[in-house]
Amino acid sequence: MKTKSTTTKAAFISLRIITGSILYSLGLVIGLAGISKSVTGVIAATPTVNIDHQHHHYKLIDVGTFGGPSSFINFPGNILPALNSNGSTVGASGTTIPITPTSNPIVCGGQEGFDPYVYHGFEWQDGGVSDLGSLAGANYCSDAGSINARGEIGGSSENGLVDPVLGFNETHAVVWKNGEIIDLGTFGGSEGLGLCLNNRGQEVGLALNAVPDPFSVFDFALAGSSNGTQTRAFLWDEKNGLQDLGTLGGPDAWASVINERGQIAGQSYTNSIPNPSTGFPTMDPALWDNGKIRDLGTLGGVVGFSAALNNRGQVVGGSSIASDPGACYNTGSFEFFNPDCHPFLWDQGTLIDLTISTIGAVPLTVLAISDAGEIVGGATFPSGAFDAFVWRNRVATDLGNLGDAASVAFAINSHGQVVGSTFLFDGSHSRAFLWQNSSTVDLNTLIPAGSSLHLSWAMAINDRGEIAGEGVPRGCALQDLGTCGHAFVLIPCDENHPGIEDCDYSLVEAPVAVAQPVPATRDASSRTLPPSLMRRMSRYHFPGRAFGPKG
Repeated sequence: MKTKSTTTKAAFISLRIITGSILYSLGLVIGLAGISKSVTGVIAATPTVNIDHQHHHYKLIDVGTFGGPSSFINFPGNILPALNSNGSTVGASGTTIPITPTSNPIVCGGQEGFDPYVYHGFEWQDGGVSDLGSLAGANYCSDAGSINARGEIGGSSENGLVDPVLGFNETHAVVWKNGEIIDLGTFGGSEGLGLCLNNRGQEVGLALNAVPDPFSVFDFALAGSSNGTQTRAFLWDEKNGLQDLGTLGGPDAWASVINERGQIAGQSYTNSIPNPSTGFPTMDPALWDNGKIRDLGTLGGVVGFSAALNNRGQVVGGSSIASDPGACYNTGSFEFFNPDCHPFLWDQGTLIDLTISTIGAVPLTVLAISDAGEIVGGATFPSGAFDAFVWRNRVATDLGNLGDAASVAFAINSHGQVVGSTFLFDGSHSRAFLWQNSSTVDLNTLIPAGSSLHLSWAMAINDRGEIAGEGVPRGCALQDLGTCGHAFVLIPCDENHPGIEDCDYSLVEAPVAVAQPVPATRDASSRTLPPSLMRRMSRYHFPGRAFGPKG
């Protein structure tokens, strides 16, 4: 059996982004402000002035670990992220159990896949943390991705068997319900991943069948193996079991997110003919609705993907353009940030190119969409800044960066509250932020002084204003969030949360960033985004073909 090199393992663990996990991504350099797209419309307002506003305090819950180095929550899947409407939070947490040579880095090894420990899915609820275990016992890994209002949890787990193609432990999609773990199985193949669960108990994701497929999304795009089998999008519920959703005409598809109406967004091959620009067949974003699949189209290229879906059936994602048809695929990764991978909004049959139609900014990534049709992510503005934004009716609002170099927004709730992170480009500093009432505040200023964590990334917010994310404990360098960070929950000390123990119900004066107009200038220099940021904004990340199967 061949020994995995560090590079090989980094390639394999990049697949974790498909589960919604926070992954390692290497050195993608982008021209943030020197993009050859013009910012349309009026000069955007960049927050440059700090004034004091009154805010509620928050109670900080440090989720901790199961004895291992770190814990984390998964990428916000928009419909049901790692934080439910009741404030329960799920993710993965490190144990003291060492991994084995066949441990699957998709669910083992922490955020970055390099920790030599088994990770188990966790649930934080009502002040306590539960170890969700795995399909095969304590020595195998699992990862909890989303939790619904009923407390059902979706995710993935090793099953104790070794994948004959890849040589790592197999993973299957799972649901945790009433204290039990349910193996959703596959369509006859070796692998499956659970990606999103709705409040009706329906889970979607991908599962392999037994039909040989030289361009299998999972086996070929992951491991460069032409000995793989077809990757299929699935829908699961207790009554009907695992159901194959079909494709747009090609052999492969996978489902990414499901809303409360049962609509499902994902992507599918449209044929079986590989493209010279990518090496695999054309992939289009897709929407499954009432048992039928719809091709959402592209902006002219051969790679497109869905990133988020709301309860109105609006989809946001990315699509390559005709002049650069493979732009949304980079070294095996389906992601934004190539300037020719344009974020899009699909709305009632119309595909809207957000890059060329947005007033006030050039969106580079879209990460969530609310039921009101508000979109958040990261964009370049006329000032040259790369900042978090909210998109409403074609206009992008700059949320500022609290004086740091840049920022990005990860999630938005039905009240229009937005959470995200500000950061420095070298990755040495980041701060979790909340945007509400047209101003941005550092969440670290709203928790008790001397708290156990520095809050780095705010990644989910529910309609009660509760927030989940990741922070750095004392003794862990800020840039080491991925290796020693802890998941956290913030509970607002407000009128909707009376009687919370240790809550400070007084108001706090906290400096906030307020928008001020600036001249429309551009900095043409290229900047390297910190790897932790890239892990969070590359919605689907595959490792490319440098990785070969073990054997």
